[in-house]
Amino acid sequence: MIEHLETIDEFLSHRTADVEAAVREAAATEIMPRFRRLAAHEVDQKSGPHDLVTDADRKAEQYLTEVLGKLLPGSVVVGEEAVHADPATYGALQGDAPVWIVDPVDGTRQFVHGDPGFCTLVALARHGVLLASWTYAPARDQLAVAVRGRGARLDGVPLRAGSPAPGAVLEVATSHPDYTTDDQKQALLGLRTDGVAPRPCGSAGLEYLAVARGELDATAFSWEAAWDHAAGILLVEEAGGAHLTLTGEPFRITGGNALPFTAARDAATARRVTGLLAQGDA
Repeated sequence: MIEHLETIDEFLSHRTADVEAAVREAAATEIMPRFRRLAAHEVDQKSGPHDLVTDADRKAEQYLTEVLGKLLPGSVVVGEEAVHADPATYGALQGDAPVWIVDPVDGTRQFVHGDPGFCTLVALARHGVLLASWTYAPARDQLAVAVRGRGARLDGVPLRAGSPAPGAVLEVATSHPDYTTDDQKQALLGLRTDGVAPRPCGSAGLEYLAVARGELDATAFSWEAAWDHAAGILLVEEAGGAHLTLTGEPFRITGGNALPFTAARDAATARRVTGLLAQGDA
């Protein structure tokens, strides 16, 4: 069992390339061979017709669970598909052990429809603090890595989110209407105002990457599942961005957030978006 954060820091100094290799291998062996080749029996519904899971999701998560656990002895894995099978495993986010947070195919709906806009998300956290993340878009062969305090990079090139140009219309990716309650839809209506251009989001992980690259100004999401947000939240932070909930506090991967919340290119944009969401929610 790892007892000290310094030990994890040492791991991150020397083993991030091993995590990268594991993420790439999971995609190469379990995801990409099924891309645009899925048979009907390889696709299932979970909570409904918009909540899909495929054999690629399951097998990639199994691969990463095995490999990541071996890379960091004493760590545990919280994966989307494992939590679906046993919701109690989500509680590991509150424990003392280092936690790998895994979304094997973020954007499963896109994956099923043959759209390249999907990615694999892996983050490492302890005591609710995000320490590192990997965002890999295998159909585009793009890999973004963030390590707390050490910045964010896309394919080895430093990422800087920057700030929107003064007076520019803000582009904001929002929770898709299929995944929002009536109250959340009302809050998101606050973004339908002059100077803001909201649109439904695609893969959450790729939207976070777009914010970190300065290609998207902000997100506005209404759900908390850690596997969707952990990797991207750290990526945006380390690129110089910010994230806030409706109460003005940073988003917590352990839950209990006031929703919707935003991740944005800078703190001023985050405050602006949460202010508009609060007005819509009023």
